[in-house]
Amino acid sequence: MTEALALRPRHRWTVAEYHRMAEVGLLHEDSRVELIDGEIIEMAPIGSEHAGHNNHLLSLLAYHLHGKAIVTGQNPVILGGYEEPQPDIALLRWRNDYYRTAHPHAEDVLLIIEISDSTLRYDRDVKIPLYAKNGIPEVWLLDIQNRQLEIQREPINGVYRQRDCRRAGQIAPILCPDAVIDLAKLFPNP
Repeated sequence: MTEALALRPRHRWTVAEYHRMAEVGLLHEDSRVELIDGEIIEMAPIGSEHAGHNNHLLSLLAYHLHGKAIVTGQNPVILGGYEEPQPDIALLRWRNDYYRTAHPHAEDVLLIIEISDSTLRYDRDVKIPLYAKNGIPEVWLLDIQNRQLEIQREPINGVYRQRDCRRAGQIAPILCPDAVIDLAKLFPNP
């Protein structure tokens, strides 16, 4: 891209426009894209290790939180007029309709979990600040390559004030303390 082109303003797609693109067939249902700051971003393919961690966490969280919270995987969350990411896992406030009538919004989110192997930098530099900016109370970043869980809490002015990194022990979401996860089960000895 030339420098002059980089300086030109870009059109930012709204969530409504993004949904309309899907309705008229410009985006296919099986497209692996998400809307970040008004731009349609192609998502990385999901490898087997990533999928396995996702399945394991979904199962554990659903077991602990049945009837208390909605546990969803790789589904949209609307974070404003220009953002609709698809986090790997989201814990949502309980609703009897399971969000059939509308996608969840930022105020519905209790915890977001991103599972990172090839997407670590994108998740840290783009998605976590996006979640902080939108007041998501807690984000976990499961770093597969380094076998650690990064925990970020207390969003203030677009930044998480509390940050922690764990390789062992147990952890529970602050808003769902019954959902205790044993990190030894996430990272068994190789």
